[in-house]
Amino acid sequence: MTATTDYSVEDVLRDGLAQGDAILGTLGPIMRHLLANDDLSLFSDEIVARVRGMLGDIARQVLLAQAEAAQSGDAQAFIVARQAALVESFLDNPALLGHAHSLALEWQLTERIQARNNVDPVLSPLLQSLIASNDPDIAALAMTVLAAQARFVQSQRRMEHAIGELPGELFHSVLLTIRAQAEDGALAATAEERLRGFYDESRSRLALLARLVSGIGVRAVEALAIDHAGVGIFLTALALGSGQDRDLAVLSTNDRQLARLALSLTASGLKPRAVEEQFLYLHPEIELPQGFDELRPDQAAALLTTLPPRGSE
Repeated sequence: MTATTDYSVEDVLRDGLAQGDAILGTLGPIMRHLLANDDLSLFSDEIVARVRGMLGDIARQVLLAQAEAAQSGDAQAFIVARQAALVESFLDNPALLGHAHSLALEWQLTERIQARNNVDPVLSPLLQSLIASNDPDIAALAMTVLAAQARFVQSQRRMEHAIGELPGELFHSVLLTIRAQAEDGALAATAEERLRGFYDESRSRLALLARLVSGIGVRAVEALAIDHAGVGIFLTALALGSGQDRDLAVLSTNDRQLARLALSLTASGLKPRAVEEQFLYLHPEIELPQGFDELRPDQAAALLTTLPPRGSE
């Protein structure tokens, strides 16, 4: 990212963001194409395998609820006979596919930060200090986040995803899918009732992370230091601070989304030096453009929300 006298830092970041957004628009179709291929040996990338694993696990949980509703004597056979078709239907759900992709990327980043900077994937320094907080509500919430993060780590290592961890709109879309595919409407309704019975979005990891970051007040700036907060808290703070969807905040950490990351960190209130520090952890080979230290948070936020590519007006 380079700025010249005739090409301001805002122009550089505007163009970088436009290029990054063009790439984002291709992610869904490409991922769907890769996942739709039976021969995964052609696509050995870990992300693709992890996304397929998560979608398969969600399908398994849905079908288990149906098998229990049908009082099937062989739940495993019931699941195996229907799982592939249900996963195929999930591939036509761009939001669900994108969410699974973002979780896989989050886990990849978590492993990288652990290897590079020795940040524990479950208990970060910030979370540890919040558990020891004098505020009993914050301490209790931090403990709950600790347990949720531990479950996330375990699930990602197994390439699984609990259906109860889905955001509300995605959980609902999964239920709509099983209604559409149902061989027996009454059976599907019973299974749906079972699934809704245990679902509580407020207990999901993402909801708990959002409550924690929102509840720590002035300490929220600590959540924007990835080495101190850990990846999960950092990404939530980045999304809340920049006013973006969390899945998009995850994607902004990719090396093809440098402008979005720089703008998101600035819009969240970080000073230029602090933004540079975060780039050292995420993209140590990148230098911010000349004049970046003059970019204000309100300018960064405006660029994130109103971005026609330069020259397209």
